[in-house]
Amino acid sequence: MVAQLETPAIALDDHPFHSTIEGLVQIFTAAHRSFFTTVMAQAFRAAGQGTPVLIIQFLKGGINMGHQHPIQLCQHLDWYRCNLPRCIDTPALEIAEIQAMQDLWQHTQRMVAAGTYSLVVLDELSLALNLDLISEIEVLRLIQKRPRHIDMILTGPNMPRSLLDVADQITELRRHIYP
Repeated sequence: MVAQLETPAIALDDHPFHSTIEGLVQIFTAAHRSFFTTVMAQAFRAAGQGTPVLIIQFLKGGINMGHQHPIQLCQHLDWYRCNLPRCIDTPALEIAEIQAMQDLWQHTQRMVAAGTYSLVVLDELSLALNLDLISEIEVLRLIQKRPRHIDMILTGPNMPRSLLDVADQITELRRHIYP
């Protein structure tokens, strides 16, 4: 026997127990570059559970990359790289390379503002900041103005103090060599 109950419709926005969980800003930093696996595992786990995930890799390029050609690794994970045939490893860039970086940064800001994703990973962000490819003030503005439900993960070595100050969680990975 199946019983059906009629329950009154409740507007969740007006319900006293309903509240939006505010997203966190997490920073993963290390002097070495072996922590991306940890961040990717978190992103894949979230996407596998149905959470929309956006990954932006600022200094990695590749053939047919850029914001027009995301890599879609699974149903809920979009991965963007700079529209460059190489990886950026120097501040001496050609005009087309600077434009490609600015295009990716502008696209990132639009995607975050749209609120479509629940997790946004900004990989190599501190390196792009240290190479003066992205403005620290713009990053702080993006964090402050993002829709409140978005979790953000920022990665890279030598993260600026201003970003460390607004982070909810900072993970610093260190290597210890034992004799």
